[in-house]
Amino acid sequence: MSYTRILITALLAALLFSGCAVIAVADAAVTVAATAVSVTATVVETGLDVAAAGVDAVVGDDEDEDEE
Repeated sequence: MSYTRILITALLAALLFSGCAVIAVADAAVTVAATAVSVTATVVETGLDVAAAGVDAVVGDDEDEDEE
């Protein structure tokens, strides 16, 4: 192989691999963002459940209890 052909092949390979690296980094960023949103949603949901339980405890039930 000539030196020019090896150089062109190396440059093309470098361009292709850098494209893969960009895609991998973008995929990692999307994964981190999705995980952060999921964790935040879980924390908010848990906070709402705790608040609802507190309101239920204070207000009580309006249902009549069966007396035996």
